Amino acid sequence: MNDEEIAAKRSLIERWFPVRYLYLRDGDDVRACALSPGRQCLIAVAAVMFSAWTLVASGGLIFDMIANNQADRAVIRARAASERVNADLQARLDSAVVRMTTTTGSIDDMATMVERRHAALTNVMGMFHGVEGAELALRPALPAATAAGRSPVQRILAVRLDQERLIARAEEVSQTRAERLRLAFRLAGLNPSAYAATGPGLGGPLVEAKDPRALAAVLDVDEAFAVRIRHAADNLNDMRRLADAAEGLPFRRPTQARTTSSFGVRFDPFNRRPALHQGQDFAAPLNTPIYATAPGVISFVGVRSGYGNTVEIDHGRGFKTRFAHLNSMAVTSGQQIALGQRIGAMGTTGRSTGVHLHYEVWMNGRPQNPARFMKAGDQLVQQE
Repeated sequence: MNDEEIAAKRSLIERWFPVRYLYLRDGDDVRACALSPGRQCLIAVAAVMFSAWTLVASGGLIFDMIANNQADRAVIRARAASERVNADLQARLDSAVVRMTTTTGSIDDMATMVERRHAALTNVMGMFHGVEGAELALRPALPAATAAGRSPVQRILAVRLDQERLIARAEEVSQTRAERLRLAFRLAGLNPSAYAATGPGLGGPLVEAKDPRALAAVLDVDEAFAVRIRHAADNLNDMRRLADAAEGLPFRRPTQARTTSSFGVRFDPFNRRPALHQGQDFAAPLNTPIYATAPGVISFVGVRSGYGNTVEIDHGRGFKTRFAHLNSMAVTSGQQIALGQRIGAMGTTGRSTGVHLHYEVWMNGRPQNPARFMKAGDQLVQQE
């Protein structure tokens, strides 16, 4: 670049940012402070960076608000559907009473249908065993023989009413919890469909019989009831797969200490220059316990440059977590680790300005924002 080009650029900068003066008066004393074009350029760049950061932060907040609003609307729709089902149930039961009082042999037919439905429900409800939050809400319906002291019609209608209530409750519980699990995955920046489509499904005739008529024949019940059972089983499939996947992902907090530095660009505490901070920092007293945020295998224990004493956990599915600046480490390489197991104590080893934990989450070799995963974990804790 020749002298003429340099002079032209300087002239352009001076035209945009001419020298400006700030006058400060203290009584009779007046002082002038000159703002050179270079200083004005720095101020302008800082203002642009701050505006960009504000836009990014606002975008994240808006995304979270939209996700929460969608989940609430899904819950409202599920409740409205449940109310419609109950109303339809009552109408069908009233119709059944009329039919039974006018048709010879209908009581025996109704008793047979009740027994078949009870067997089908027992089969379906057995698949809820071990699913957190479902077993207490979905107790099996009682067989007709237990409703002692009532007429045959009353016993049959009472059990059928309980069966209808149970299948409606199964639809509501499975769908609602599946939607809340999907919300947690979206809060972490993950696609829930990718996790609901993997893992073991429910075995038996519910998986094999896609046609409602075939399923009705397998379960030996009417087709409408078979469709509702299939719908509840599909939602249960998604709920179980998402719940199983969530148990293996780093959604929990490594410590309850306060956050001192978040993920993203910040000013380096040593050279005061902008730098990417690939994790989240927590500050607490020396030797505060640090816990695993998901089950996995210890892949590294030792000293890393800049990180000091470090523990790394491989959680599978491409996820890894890193805990740095530890004062002590309570695990060994290759060790199986459980969720919430103590892995070390907070310290200030490595490139550190004070006692704190530096926590990172990696997915497929790329650093992720730990705050999003912890927010997803908070969402899951609220469901329990």
